[in-house]
Amino acid sequence: MNKRENELLDHFGRPLRDLRISVMDRCNFRCPYCMPEEAPEPDLNFLESPNRLRFAEIIRLTSIFANLGVHKLRITGGEPLLRKNLYELVAGLSELPGINDVALTTNASLLERYAESLGQAGLGRVTVSLDSLDPKVFQLMTGHRGSVELVLAGIEAALAAGLTPIKINVVVQRGANDHTLLELLEYFRGTEIIVRLIEYMDVGNLNHWKPENTVSSVDLLELISNKWLLEPVEENYHGEVAQRWAYADGQGEIGLISSVSEPFCGSCTRARLSSDGVLYNCLFATQGLDLRSPMREGASDDELADMISEAWRIRRDRYSEVRNQASVARSNKVEMYYIGG
Repeated sequence: MNKRENELLDHFGRPLRDLRISVMDRCNFRCPYCMPEEAPEPDLNFLESPNRLRFAEIIRLTSIFANLGVHKLRITGGEPLLRKNLYELVAGLSELPGINDVALTTNASLLERYAESLGQAGLGRVTVSLDSLDPKVFQLMTGHRGSVELVLAGIEAALAAGLTPIKINVVVQRGANDHTLLELLEYFRGTEIIVRLIEYMDVGNLNHWKPENTVSSVDLLELISNKWLLEPVEENYHGEVAQRWAYADGQGEIGLISSVSEPFCGSCTRARLSSDGVLYNCLFATQGLDLRSPMREGASDDELADMISEAWRIRRDRYSEVRNQASVARSNKVEMYYIGG
């Protein structure tokens, strides 16, 4: 299959640039905004292993996506490090023509064990989900799984393996972990690690999201600015999701992801591939395109590319921009643990 000459654009003129690949729908944490511990396991509908894409299938599909314009990959979950021999997939993805960035999002509880092998396989960088350094709040935010010490050890291992720049993703929930943010920022100040504060969103159906539980980036910026002087930083590239701010004293930078108060749907170039091979065009999608079945039934690369292209061209997703309109209320959105954040 040859690289296609015409740029692939959706209905609003947004190109396909990024692919987020979920390799595992299960997780060893039970974060309340993703997979709350009170959700009964039968309701989670976890996949059986034969239903997940094999590494060779993921690599094949990713090669097709690369020919359609994708150049950045992010491996997600669930918790992706629960997938056995993940380094083999990383090695295959990092060698694909056109792919220049392979990243991983993880809760880091297993990262100390795997960071070196992942780095040697070609992983470029890591994003770690860490919502608080306070042990009690950490336990609340992980469903009483894992420990802060394990996560910090994983971050140190990633630094040693050269998986940089490392970013810390913090989902901020009012009344849950917002009172511990300054402590977390203080810990990583003066390092090369970038902390990004994410507005709590209504992803999926399990977290019972309420707008009043979201702390806006404006309020977060005010909170932080009362302690440290911040200066705005230009975006690294068009469509970057985080607003960048640097400490005026040169002690690093932070990011604010305003997905509720200031949606960035207009510049979204991301597609998502679930671990069972379903293509989703939006984090808040209600349905996707099954690629596993036709692939296993013998579809050619060109046939799969045509399917992906058509799905992207008719893409109209902009949920975050219109979430407050009654006409777009959704009760069957895909869960975040199934397709990654």
